[in-house]
Amino acid sequence: MSVAAAKTARAEEGAWSDERLVRECLDASEEAWSALIDKYKNLIFSIPIKYEFSREDASDIFQSVCAELLSGLPKLREPRALPKWLIQTTSRKCFHWRRRERHYISTDEDRDIPNPAVIARAEEVIYEVQQEQILRDSISALPPRCARMIQMLFFDSPARPYSEIAKQLGLATGSIGFIRGRCLEKLKKQLLSRGWK
Repeated sequence: MSVAAAKTARAEEGAWSDERLVRECLDASEEAWSALIDKYKNLIFSIPIKYEFSREDASDIFQSVCAELLSGLPKLREPRALPKWLIQTTSRKCFHWRRRERHYISTDEDRDIPNPAVIARAEEVIYEVQQEQILRDSISALPPRCARMIQMLFFDSPARPYSEIAKQLGLATGSIGFIRGRCLEKLKKQLLSRGWK
């Protein structure tokens, strides 16, 4: 299997609906568990990074959330709520992790009042993470060629020249601009339909 075909297969695997992922995970499908973690690893890991945890602490939080997902998935009533559940669970884990680090105001009357700046940052992080997940979901919902083009044009680092992108996608270099415009329009529709702000 070529590298491009393998990436396309992974992209299609990542496009599994949450309903299908949850159902097959509950049926003990290792492939579904792998696809579930692959689909949401960036979401989970991005939250502790946004809270400015070290990569080591972020990895520990990631593992803790995955363990809680394993035990909590059977209790999830609505599979479409999975991203929200992951955001809330990861944010809660970050909050408790910080609490152990003693980044809170202590007074004689109430020793665990969170610092208002911490609360404001938490709300900001949750909003950012939700928007990033909408972007990931929207890109995953695009046709494979569009998703791959968007990834190469806007997310790969260092930036790739059009000639290289055209070669990998099997397109004429002169057609990249036109196809990019169509793909961006499709992405815009996906983003708006998912509540992008």
